[in-house]
Amino acid sequence: MVGNAVLELAEERALASVGRWERRSLGVVRAEDAAEFARAAGEHAQQLVDPARDDFVVHPMYVVSLLRGAPGADASEFRPDGMYRDEVPGTDGLDVRLMAGGQDVRWVGEVRAGDLIDLRRALTAVERKGVGEGFLLLTVEKVYGSARGTLVEVTERFIVR
Repeated sequence: MVGNAVLELAEERALASVGRWERRSLGVVRAEDAAEFARAAGEHAQQLVDPARDDFVVHPMYVVSLLRGAPGADASEFRPDGMYRDEVPGTDGLDVRLMAGGQDVRWVGEVRAGDLIDLRRALTAVERKGVGEGFLLLTVEKVYGSARGTLVEVTERFIVR
């Protein structure tokens, strides 16, 4: 399959999964991992990078960066380009190019070390864009929560070419 046929198949698969919510446990937020993320993001504020502090807080973007719980994924869960096979709905096993198409993040609650994070996500829109063969713009809604309720809501878009 080449060109337009692959894109049409991706579109067909994506449309078939619109509105289907999936759940995944991302495990427990470990203060050490959150601090490492903050340091890697270039943060210097001690309350973000030193988990031994009494006023330690989890970087707001840490939970949004989680795609799998520890210890991560095995080799079969990756596409040849290094993305997770299920990260962009409808594209698993297809020879398509994937790009980030934007992300809106709404913080609802504070993520705390020790929170058991649950992710719910659904593909909510599939749009054909561009001229000629064009591309697909897929919109995915994600809700990160814990026993205390919703923590973060994310709208993520992916470009499929």
